[in-house]
Amino acid sequence: MKNGRKLFVTVGTTKFEKLVNRITDVSILNLLVKLGFDFVQIQTGIELLQISIDADLKHTIYKKNDSTTVKFKDGLNLTLKYNRFFEEFDEEIKKADLVISHAGAGSCLDVLKHNKPLLVVINEDLMDNHQSELAEQLQKNGHLYYCTVDNLEDGLTRDFTALKTYPTADKNLFARYLDKCCGFLN
Repeated sequence: MKNGRKLFVTVGTTKFEKLVNRITDVSILNLLVKLGFDFVQIQTGIELLQISIDADLKHTIYKKNDSTTVKFKDGLNLTLKYNRFFEEFDEEIKKADLVISHAGAGSCLDVLKHNKPLLVVINEDLMDNHQSELAEQLQKNGHLYYCTVDNLEDGLTRDFTALKTYPTADKNLFARYLDKCCGFLN
């Protein structure tokens, strides 16, 4: 894998502390470097969580107010930048090589309309696990992959080049349907 890849992680406007904590886990950080990532942008949602990197990482860690850089022994670096929200959310998506998102419909569709590889992480703590239905259907259609926090490593190693482009919305479809129902079209 080439280095210089960017990962964008979003939890939407809610809180998904388990995902943010898992992304900053030693095993995930090591995997991200192996996959060629050197920059991880984390949108933490409603609360700016205290990001902590495991002290057992045994790598040099540099911290600033809104970012952490991990220097690995082989000379590779991984910078993690985090914020509650980003004003230019679409721009962050466009700059990413991969997006990890919660399963909210708005976030999923925002990423898919930009034709970016998407890994959706289901928040199993939500009432009735309601977000899983959308993720399951979009994966079945080949537009994204989904996983849980517990199997994030497996999700990250999927073949994202196999995903299909999400179709562009036909903004006139409903109007044509109404015209046909009203007898304006044959």
